[in-house]
Amino acid sequence: MSEKLGQVLGWLREHSRLAALVAHVNRIERGMLLITIVGAVLLFVFAVLADEVAEGDTRAFDKRVLLALRVAGDPADPIGPMWFEEMMRDFTAIGGTGVLVLMVLAVAGFLVLTGKGHAALAIIVAVSGGTLVSQTMKWAYARPRPELVPHGVEVYTASFPSGHAMMSAIVYLTLGAMLARTQSGQAVKAYIIGVAIFLTMLVGASRVYLGVHWPTDVLAGWALGALWAIACWLVMLWLQARGQVEDEAR
Repeated sequence: MSEKLGQVLGWLREHSRLAALVAHVNRIERGMLLITIVGAVLLFVFAVLADEVAEGDTRAFDKRVLLALRVAGDPADPIGPMWFEEMMRDFTAIGGTGVLVLMVLAVAGFLVLTGKGHAALAIIVAVSGGTLVSQTMKWAYARPRPELVPHGVEVYTASFPSGHAMMSAIVYLTLGAMLARTQSGQAVKAYIIGVAIFLTMLVGASRVYLGVHWPTDVLAGWALGALWAIACWLVMLWLQARGQVEDEAR
């Protein structure tokens, strides 16, 4: 009797492990499917925006949004009090080259000091590659900056896609995804990703408010930046699975 009971318990344990494994695989497959769908949608959005911008079909929409953010009859005056305009300059600096470089170097330095040099290198390569893509797109489309309203800050490059929107998406979403993987609680993970998304959206919105980008520049920057961040994140997961990049447990 005890032998049969032991066999039954063994069978249950074995099948419970199998069920757990199947559930784990299913979760991974569902997650990968969702990420693939999101990536495809982002690629489609960018492709449509790029095509419309190249043909000049977005100009009416862009002008309407820019003028809606200005006092009626005075394109030189953004809506809202002076302190709000100054705050928008602070927000736009969050996506500036200097701030992002310092942030990436600070995180990379922390990873090196905690024995994750390969992860630090992966982040630097991901951000550097995103910068190259952004500048290549700007050179390819060479879209002029908005002249409909005065610029709230100095600008030096072409308009499409928005470098601030794209690079903030790459940096904040990539770092947010990495940090979220170190937490077990779903609420904490959601909070970290939510903050990363909020910062990215804030930077892009500030660029339109300050009149230095057309709205479609920012939309394209968000789409391409998020797509790049997803691609880099998937590559990092693959490298971690192969043991070539340290994971959060090490």
